Amino acid sequence: MPPPPSSSRPGLNGHPIATQNQQPYYRSYSSSSSASLKGCCCCLFLLFAFLALLVLAVVLIVILAVKPKKPQFDLQQVAVVYMGISNPSAVLDPTTASLSLTIRMLFTAVNPNKVGIRYGESSFTVMYKGMPLGRATVPGFYQDAHSTRNVEATISVDRVNLMQAHAADLVRDASLNDRVDLTVRGDVGAKIRVMNFDSPGVQVSVNCGIGISPRKQALIYKQCGFDGLSV
Repeated sequence: MPPPPSSSRPGLNGHPIATQNQQPYYRSYSSSSSASLKGCCCCLFLLFAFLALLVLAVVLIVILAVKPKKPQFDLQQVAVVYMGISNPSAVLDPTTASLSLTIRMLFTAVNPNKVGIRYGESSFTVMYKGMPLGRATVPGFYQDAHSTRNVEATISVDRVNLMQAHAADLVRDASLNDRVDLTVRGDVGAKIRVMNFDSPGVQVSVNCGIGISPRKQALIYKQCGFDGLSV
């Protein structure tokens, strides 16, 4: 193939200088496009991070302004629906007896805060000298600010086997003494609701001692204590 034609232009001394025909030059934009895309992603990330920090700061300011307080969860009433021993004469041999128990409990939830509280699902266990007899579950619910709400729970024990520790004491208390001392324990988890955001959880532990008369099918006494722990 013959070489491309050359052209000449005048030099400083008047003599022509031979030059080659110049080819067009195309610039690549791939590196600049990649850098622009990375810059946009970085700006979007910084924007979202700033907005998240701004929302968090506003929520914290609101929480500090309302000064959240620990909610109260109290066992108000205990109704003995039924309590009986299948073989009350088996005082010396309690392994032949079984216990049936149904009690209805009424709890009162008090929200002293300026904002609402969201409670999670809670469970309560009835025990005799550390021996679990039955358990009741309370579904989660929302409570408005400065309000009081009643919550019911029922514990049913159907012919529980007494071949455990303290079984003889339980049969003796129910048959001879007509008094059975039980303990109701449970943990209630709650979160304060501020601007559609939930605060860190607050746990209220319920620990109540109750006395039941099997013959009268009635409550003798009730004494409760509470512990609140911020998580």
